[in-house]
Amino acid sequence: MKVMLLAAGRGERMRPLTDETPKALLPAGGRAVVEWLIDRLAAAGLRELVVNTAHLGWKIERALGDGARFGVRIEYSREAEALETAGGIATALPLLGPAPFIAVNADLHTDYPFARLRAALIENALAHLVLVANPQHHPDGDFALAAGMLANAGAPMLTFSGIGVYHPALFASVARGTSARLAPLLREAAAHGRITGEHYRGRWRDIGTPERLATLDAELRRAPPDDVVAPCDEPAKPLARRTPGTENPDT
Repeated sequence: MKVMLLAAGRGERMRPLTDETPKALLPAGGRAVVEWLIDRLAAAGLRELVVNTAHLGWKIERALGDGARFGVRIEYSREAEALETAGGIATALPLLGPAPFIAVNADLHTDYPFARLRAALIENALAHLVLVANPQHHPDGDFALAAGMLANAGAPMLTFSGIGVYHPALFASVARGTSARLAPLLREAAAHGRITGEHYRGRWRDIGTPERLATLDAELRRAPPDDVVAPCDEPAKPLARRTPGTENPDT
């Protein structure tokens, strides 16, 4: 199963930190935020990654390369200007292929067991979203959960974590290379009962401001190693080395 790491955003709220450094490469606990995620995905056996880039994208490619040092294979979907989440995913579909795939915001930190997402998308569903308790900076939440199905209203409301599984059909209305937001697609599909979800109660941190980044950095620096990277529910397997394919034919 392929995974898309969403790394094209400008990170306006993180300025001036993101003036010279892409948000995904900002350091926390002595390494780039996205590197924690890649390690987590590799440990879950998810080693086929697509990373979309725009702002300072060359720095992301230089830092991550073909992924070999992480035990993964990375391809890049390059956007001249950031296309928002749905636009970026739709543009990357030729790299992601026709099967359902995972997409994760590249600027979050979590101990979520990613391997469980392999079987998360049920028949006729267009997406499966991981929801978390509402953080202080987003008290109203995004969606409600009712018997495992997402609803646009209800109680309690929960926050979308930035982790989800998607069927390519969800993006059928989005032309490649155009800007489009994800939220309207999700809300329409949820209204038709085509999105499932789960409430994850483990570790999750959204790095949306310099203050939240500093808090995460302090947490990681004082945490014992076993707490920083919790065990995954699928052991890692050796990855066969392959010639990387980092060119996006659409850019």
